[in-house]
Formats: sequence, structure tokens, C-alpha cells
Amino acid sequence: MDFSVLMSIYQKENPDFLRESLQSIAGQTCPPAEIIMVEDGPLTPALYAVLDEFQTVLPQMRRLPQAQNQGLGKALNIGLAACSFPLVARMDTDDIALPHRFEQQTAAFAADPALALCGSHAIEFSGTPEQVISRKQVPLSNEEIRRYARRRNPFNHPTVMFKKQAVLDAGGYQHAMWFEDYYLWARMLANGARAANIDDYLLYFRAGGDMYKRRGGIRYVRSALSVKWKIYRLGVSGLGDFICSGGAHIVVGLMPNGLRKRFYGKFLRK
Repeated sequence: MDFSVLMSIYQKENPDFLRESLQSIAGQTCPPAEIIMVEDGPLTPALYAVLDEFQTVLPQMRRLPQAQNQGLGKALNIGLAACSFPLVARMDTDDIALPHRFEQQTAAFAADPALALCGSHAIEFSGTPEQVISRKQVPLSNEEIRRYARRRNPFNHPTVMFKKQAVLDAGGYQHAMWFEDYYLWARMLANGARAANIDDYLLYFRAGGDMYKRRGGIRYVRSALSVKWKIYRLGVSGLGDFICSGGAHIVVGLMPNGLRKRFYGKFLRK
């Protein structure tokens, strides 16, 4: 089953992390037929060097240079439009896919022709994959995902594989700072898309102290509340869900970073 991999990179990313990410794609038991790499604005010489190096290792990589940085949501929409195949796998340029990731996901789509969106659990690490911080588990069945989505994001974004048309039917990625993925999944679910997560860890997700810092502050809380209100208006969640999850986001988002990190580790991760 042929599929595309959709990636976006910008100048502040780490070339060593990019190399590890591309190596993990090159080592897949089920390689992609196409890799769409959106260069979201001018990159550094070191990043260009890694991309040039892997152009021979991954000849199916197509690079889409953009004149200026537009942000993740717009960059992904540009890349999605360029994807040649009905099935698209998302991948971030600093994460590491386990070798059997794409094999398991394409098998899930082959087994269920109605499936539109499929992710998995993820292992969060700092430094090297051996330095595991936590394990982020997600709901598995379509019914569990729909219940979970009422209050929290039911997918690990860099693990997902989806049908391109189902994403386009939902309006593609739209502006929702830090929550573009959650808002997209909610719109897909509202459209009746069938979803699932594989009960396996298929991706190493690069995390660390900065990750928890990004999940705090007034701007983050405002964006979270705005997106959760939109999800309520879609009918994916109820008013009680909005009040409970929105209140929790206010409390956690305004915590000191150290306390927020401990909270995530104790209550939101394994």
C-alpha cells in the first residue's frame, strides 16, 4: 500500500535531530513511496546539508522550499496538497519512528477500509531514546477516542496516519496555536470519520523541560480555551466537558513550570 510521509522543517530545528528522524524513516520495514518535506522558510546551512545528504538515501523525498516561515499549520497544508497518495503519515523532524511503525499502520488501513485516522502510543525521551521520560498512551477504539476527545486530544500528532481526503473534507489544518492537530481531529470526528489507535509504541517523541514550559502561560491558556470552545460548538463535546477541561487547563497552564512537569508525570503520563 503506497503512502506519503508529510514533514515540515524550519530554521530553528536541530540538524542532528533531523538526521535521526530521517534515518528512522530510511529504516522502516514498510518504506514510504514519497516523502514531502516542506522547508518552512530559509534554513541554516547545517539543515540544508542534512537534507542534501539524505536526498540520495531517500530519493523519494520531495522538498518544497518556501520563501518565508508561515507556521506549522500553513506549512502542513502546503505539503498535504502536494502529497500524491490517498494515505499520508505525519512525522516531525525531531522524532524517531520505530522500524515497524508504517507496516503496522498500513496493515490497520488494509484491515478496515472505513478507517480514516490511525495513531499509536508514544515514548517521550530526552537526549537519546534510552533516556525515557514517560510513555504517553492514547485511547484505542473509535468509541473510546470519541469519548476521550470530549476533553483531551486523543492522538499523538507525530504518530498519525490518515486519509488525505478525510482531512481535506474537514477543512485541513487551521489556525489554532499549539492545538492545530486537536482541532483537526475534532472536525474529522464531527464529520463522522472512523478513528483508531494501535496498542503499541510506534514513535519516540523528543521531550524535555522546554516542552512543559511551552504548555504554560496566558497565551497557551487562551488558545486552549478558544479551541475547546470551538470543539464544543462542533458538538464533539458538551458544555460540562468544556467547563471541566477548560478549568483544568487554566489551573495547569498557570502553574510554575516545575510543578506542571510533575503534574504531567503523575497524572497525564505512564
